[in-house]
Amino acid sequence: MFLGIAAGAAAGWWLPEWSRELTPVSNVFLRLIQSIVAPLLFSVLVSGLANAGSLREMGRVGLKSVVYFEVVTTAALLIGWGFATLMEPGAGVAMGGEPVAAPRASAGAALENAVPASIFEAMATGNVLQIVVFSFLFGAAANAIGDRARPVVAFAEAIADISFQYMRFVMWLAPLGVGAALAATLGSRGRGALVGLGKFVAVSYLAQTFFIVVVLGGLLVLARVPWRRFLKCVREPFLIAFATTSSGAALPKAFENLETFGVPRRILSVTLPLGLSFNLDGSVIHLALAATFVAQASNAAMGAGDVVLMLATLKLTSKGVAGIPRAGMVILASLFTMFGFPLESLALLLAVDAIVDMIRTSTNILGNCVASVVIARWEGFTAED
Repeated sequence: MFLGIAAGAAAGWWLPEWSRELTPVSNVFLRLIQSIVAPLLFSVLVSGLANAGSLREMGRVGLKSVVYFEVVTTAALLIGWGFATLMEPGAGVAMGGEPVAAPRASAGAALENAVPASIFEAMATGNVLQIVVFSFLFGAAANAIGDRARPVVAFAEAIADISFQYMRFVMWLAPLGVGAALAATLGSRGRGALVGLGKFVAVSYLAQTFFIVVVLGGLLVLARVPWRRFLKCVREPFLIAFATTSSGAALPKAFENLETFGVPRRILSVTLPLGLSFNLDGSVIHLALAATFVAQASNAAMGAGDVVLMLATLKLTSKGVAGIPRAGMVILASLFTMFGFPLESLALLLAVDAIVDMIRTSTNILGNCVASVVIARWEGFTAED
């Protein structure tokens, strides 16, 4: 990937006219990502909701976890959007030509458009909001009827597994696709795109650090958790996540250390697995930052209603997709299609994704560790410093 990025940057820098001819190469790569969005979102959301277990079964801890996750991920979404809005990393990047007109509709029309008349039509047209709404209701219905839905859920799980493998195949082409996109962008838009990507990486780290210190740190203070012991407890899983960019790799150590810290296993068995799907704080920050960055770079004319629709779509589509390779790319591809943003920006974001992924994954695992301790305190757990 890094070799592809370096080659693409060099070609765009020194051979701009030739580089502009590489656009079809990057478009093929992006179309392959687009092609799997609908089946992947449907299968992952349906199987995830069907297998989540009812809140009644999870009990009080499950209900508190869901409430906590929704509040904190909403804060993360607003922080990502806020940092991008204030610092404007996409300003001046010139990713698109004419200003992009974001979809505008009345509140009633927007509500009506969120519900599909046909899921097949929604998939064919790439209406991600309709796909998500249908998948949530379908998954909830499968959960409600229990064992009778098992064949359908097994089919959804198989589609999800196939989709994961499909994405792995597509990502083998990532060095070629990203290199071509970077070369074509530099050749046609100028060298300012590199500066914009650098600003995006810097703002990403600032936003993630702000969330860790202010939001997660504030929650620890409010819950009166002995923070010195807690930092020692989570240091190792945080560093594992940073080095491997894998929440799954850090999860066993997080479970072990938090249990040693004193969090009951009955709480950890709910908060950590559930958090992998519903408490992706770092990923949510990244999605809001990336979408706003591209909106700025493409000169999108977005009003308050458009921003609310964009953030709500990101919040819904971020649920349950933690296991997808480069999950953010799939979510952003669906959003860009919905809002008419240039798809070439997706490949550019992928060029710096490995750098951003380290802090993003670390924030995800740290957020779930904080959630486990805070919910344990909410349940009456106490730990002495």
